Amino acid sequence: MRPILALSRAEIAKTLEMPEVIEAVEQAHAALTTGGAVQAERSTVEVPGCTTLLVPMTAAIAAQRVAGIKLLTDTPANAERSMPVQQSTVLLVDPETGSCVAILDGPALTLFRTAAASAVATRHLARSASRTLGLVGAGAQARAHLDALACVMTVERVVVWSRTHERVEAFAAYARERVGEVIVASGSEEVVRAADVLCTLTPSREPVVRGEWFAPGLHVNAVGAPPRPDYREIDTAGIVRSHVIVDSYDVVRRESGDVLVPLAEGAITADHFKTELGDVVAGVRPGRSTDDEITLFDSVGLGLQDVAAARLAVDAARRTGLGVELRLT
Repeated sequence: MRPILALSRAEIAKTLEMPEVIEAVEQAHAALTTGGAVQAERSTVEVPGCTTLLVPMTAAIAAQRVAGIKLLTDTPANAERSMPVQQSTVLLVDPETGSCVAILDGPALTLFRTAAASAVATRHLARSASRTLGLVGAGAQARAHLDALACVMTVERVVVWSRTHERVEAFAAYARERVGEVIVASGSEEVVRAADVLCTLTPSREPVVRGEWFAPGLHVNAVGAPPRPDYREIDTAGIVRSHVIVDSYDVVRRESGDVLVPLAEGAITADHFKTELGDVVAGVRPGRSTDDEITLFDSVGLGLQDVAAARLAVDAARRTGLGVELRLT
């Protein structure tokens, strides 16, 4: 039996190239719509006696010869311990034999695949004339989103805001090496009103973006809220005004406060968020219909995306000799 390959965060960063991850994630979403990929119905488990939520994500993609599971933990109390609130590990198996083939650091994969999914959505939903990228949040996902969206749109200007001054200044320095104009905004409203494509990247419980700020033709990637039904970044008006596309209807209807809160308020029905990204990629359902339409991609995050990215990382690591081989028997 072949040894299990273990890949660290740094090794994954060395193996993955964003354009390849974007293509793999796009193919995975299309396969989910057309029957070439499957993922288990997602369930979450609250650990008794603490704040930790366990979120297992199982998926398989036939064309990419990959199957596996990601275990995500969401622990709000970790913020007081100076530890990451979300942590994860990805395990891949051989689809033919069921043997474990690799174990990978989850956050490194999440960084790539989350931004890649936003890039896929932007490719299919944003106006072709989009030039200004707005970012609410300036952490690692902001950098990844800048790199990813630059693969699918011409980014001439970046407008960014974060509550943390040091973080936004560090991001601005990073962005100025890649984009001609970078503006540090005074608040999220300034970002939203300036953007052609907006990415919200905050783990917010209360909305940081209001629909009254949305200009005609805006595309939004709502990314940051954790998988809890009472957390959201976009207010009800923003969801009502938008043509909403989701990564997975089954997952979103259990975990996304961005749509579940407006649904509970009676502001929308479930039909408002029935269209999946794979439907648009595969041409089964329409994406943007006019230049004035407001589109919004509600990104909760799928194990399907993780295993697609993990397949690329493992293949590259095998070619280059990266990683540590483990034997459990």
